[in-house]
Amino acid sequence: MDIKEKIKTLPDTPGVYLMKDGSGIVLYVGKSSSLRKRVSSYFRPSRRLQERIEIMVDKVRDISCIPTSTEAEALIYENSLIKQLAPKYNVALRDDKSYPMLKLTINEKYPRLFISRQKKDDGSIYYGPYSDATLLRQALLGLRQVFSLRSCGKLPKSVCLYYHIGQCLGPCEGKIDDSGYGEIVSELKMFLEGKRPELLSLLSKKMAEASRAERFEEAARIKIRLEALGSIREKAVDYAPSGEIEELKNILDVKGPLDVIEAFDVSNIMGKSAVGSMIYFYKGRPRKNEYRKFRIKTVDAIDDYSMMRELVRRRYSRLLREMKGLPDLILIDGGKGHLSAVLDELEKLGLSRIPAIGIAKQARLPKREALAGGQVRPAERRPSGGESEHIYLKDRKEPVTLPKESKTLHLLDRIRDEAHRFAITYHKSLLSKKIEASELDAISGIGSKRKRLLINHFGSVDRIKAASLDELLQVKGIDERSARSVIGYFKR
Repeated sequence: MDIKEKIKTLPDTPGVYLMKDGSGIVLYVGKSSSLRKRVSSYFRPSRRLQERIEIMVDKVRDISCIPTSTEAEALIYENSLIKQLAPKYNVALRDDKSYPMLKLTINEKYPRLFISRQKKDDGSIYYGPYSDATLLRQALLGLRQVFSLRSCGKLPKSVCLYYHIGQCLGPCEGKIDDSGYGEIVSELKMFLEGKRPELLSLLSKKMAEASRAERFEEAARIKIRLEALGSIREKAVDYAPSGEIEELKNILDVKGPLDVIEAFDVSNIMGKSAVGSMIYFYKGRPRKNEYRKFRIKTVDAIDDYSMMRELVRRRYSRLLREMKGLPDLILIDGGKGHLSAVLDELEKLGLSRIPAIGIAKQARLPKREALAGGQVRPAERRPSGGESEHIYLKDRKEPVTLPKESKTLHLLDRIRDEAHRFAITYHKSLLSKKIEASELDAISGIGSKRKRLLINHFGSVDRIKAASLDELLQVKGIDERSARSVIGYFKR
């Protein structure tokens, strides 16, 4: 099979490619978000390549690849293969501050894995350097999902949120013994060294042994790692490989699926033209044909809680009447009060079994600075502590604060922001229609189209009143007769 035919067989997925000469010697190792597109670019007639790569391409007689679930994972494989094979045409990166590395602290009782830009003689193992810091950060998040080593600088006395979301094995509370933790570290080392086939074989044996010994929970945990490292490589990346849904299920303690998420938001300015939005996500992706918008009908005051009640009552009473499918999770843009209102409404509808959560920004309190005499610096002079996202859950007094790198937080933010955008867009469209019922309605020759043109150009009726004839004529679509009508009307 010639090179062009070989390229056609390459998958259109992320991965690592190896270019070889006629003797099977690897000349070059690279990574890409699309193996087929990237490799084919080397062999186009109109290609523009560096001289050394041009020379290399002329020697290529065979190409092999290793598909991965993400380009971030491909970055790890690429680096380990370059270290192993030392291909002639790969440029070596210097181990200095220009490039990040992965640091595995095997000198600690319970090793950690994190990114470092300094290589020290401290007994740790360093992997890299890597050429793309952004991809490396993404890869590190994926590795923490699979291998779940602790990430805290100082071992705490009790398990933290990372344990509850499946990103730590909980050695601080003895949730895993030293030997078991050491095995996970060894598996991680194999992965980082590019020994994926050997690692998959080892895990398969461990899973079989655990099953034979009826240690089914252990076998299930190994199976999860095997799936993360093995079988999903051949599939298109969907929401499940990303880990965000599984992480969310752990936080909510939900055993069933979380395929359908419906999110609500309300929008009003001083209680005027209040509207609500409902957006629909399926397996982590928006389905815009399922979006719904509402005009608030039963609430006149500025009362977000009552407005949210109305949205939920109207949405789910209709679904019950029409015997349509219900969501697996309800997301509210709001805090504890909003969530309480929604939970109360769901209970009235007999739908309290549907999990519901609220998400809201919360100002982080800055550290109080002590002054002489035990006084504290006044609040207005203290620096801002910024904002963090709080997740409010049913039957839980205190909100959950997810780490910034949490995939679940990114998913919930994405859904909440989409609900907010949809509500605001609808609200603005209603307000713009109300503009048409303004003072301009009484002007002869100024219809709805010209009213919109004038408002868009000047921004307000007051500015239209103050405009001269020449200024009015600058508005595209306004002729002299219409302009004089405007001036004549406001000068009466």
